[in-house]
Amino acid sequence: MGDASANLPYRQEADAPARSAPPSPRSRAGFARHYAALDLGTNNCRLLIARPQGDGFAVVDAFSRIVRLGEGLAGSGRLSDAAIDRTLAALRVCADKLKRRNVALARSVATEACRRAANGAEFIARVHAETGIHLHIISAEEEARLAVLGCHVLLEPGEGPALVFDIGGGSTELVLIDTTSTVPTVLDWHSAPWGVVSLTESIPAQDGATGRAATYERMRALVRESFAPFAQRLPAGADRRRLLGTSGTVTTLASVHLGLDRYDRAAVDGLIAPAEAMREVSNSLAHMSPTDRAALPCIGRERADLVVAGCAILETILDLWPAERIGVADRGIREGILRRLMAAAR
Repeated sequence: MGDASANLPYRQEADAPARSAPPSPRSRAGFARHYAALDLGTNNCRLLIARPQGDGFAVVDAFSRIVRLGEGLAGSGRLSDAAIDRTLAALRVCADKLKRRNVALARSVATEACRRAANGAEFIARVHAETGIHLHIISAEEEARLAVLGCHVLLEPGEGPALVFDIGGGSTELVLIDTTSTVPTVLDWHSAPWGVVSLTESIPAQDGATGRAATYERMRALVRESFAPFAQRLPAGADRRRLLGTSGTVTTLASVHLGLDRYDRAAVDGLIAPAEAMREVSNSLAHMSPTDRAALPCIGRERADLVVAGCAILETILDLWPAERIGVADRGIREGILRRLMAAAR
C-alpha cells in the first residue's frame, strides 16, 4: 500500500515534540484543537485524544485493545505474523479515529516489543505505509519518564522519595522520584526485561496446586534477580514509603480487590489500596487454576494466563519497597505524552 500520511489532517512527531512554531491551541473555526497520544506496548495498543482544559486536558476519545504484539518474541526474537496482523487491525482503528478528529498534533510511541524484535524496524515501516501512523521506538528511560509525568499527581502527599512503577507486557520500569517540586525530579530509574508477556513465556506454567506454586516462585526469583542492581541503590530506612503503580496489572488487581463486577475506571484510578490486601489478591490469583481466574469478571480469558506474572512482579516490588499502601493509576504514558505536547504548544 502507498504512504497514507499525506491524507492525515494532523501533524505527527517522529521523535520529541517540536519546540519552534507550536500549533495554535484553537482552530480557525474557534474550536479547541485536539491532541493525540498512542502507546503501542508489548500487550496493548492504547490511544487517547484530548483537548486542553485549564492546567490539564479533557478526554475526547479513547481506544484500547489487547493485541499481544510480543507474543512468541521471547523464543523467536521476532514479531510473529499473527501478532503483527492483530496489531495492524487495532492501529487501523486508531488511524480512523485520528482522521475523524480535529487533531493538531499527535505522537505515537512503541516500547519493549519493538525495541527487542529483530524485525521491529520493518514492522514500524509497515505500520506507516498501511496506516499513516509514524511510530517512534522510545528508550526504556523515556518510557519511565513519560509514565511518571502521566500519573504522579495521584501520589499520596508526603516527604521523602517515592517509587513509581509500570508493569508492562515486555518490561517493568521502576522510577525513584523527588516530589518537592511541581514536576517530580527523577532520582534513579531501572528497567527490568520482565513484563507479563515476557515472564509468562519464559517460565512455562505447571499443572496442579504444587506446579502453580513452583511456577510462581520461579517467576518471583527471576524478577528479584533482575531488580537486584536497583535494590542496592535504593535509600534505606525510609519512615513512610510512598508507592504508585500504573499498568493493566495493578488496575486489574485493584478491581479484584474491590470485588467489581466489571471494570470501573472511576473506582480504580486514584485508589489507595492496602499493600497487604494487594499481596493477598496476588497470592490468591497465582494459586488458582486458569479456569477459575478466567471466571473472575475483571480478568476473563484474555488476562487469565498473564495476570500471574503481573502478580509475581508486583509482590517483588513490594519486597523491594515495602510500603503500607499502593496508589493505583489508570493513566501513564499516553497522559505523559499529552502533557508534553500541550506544554510545547502553549
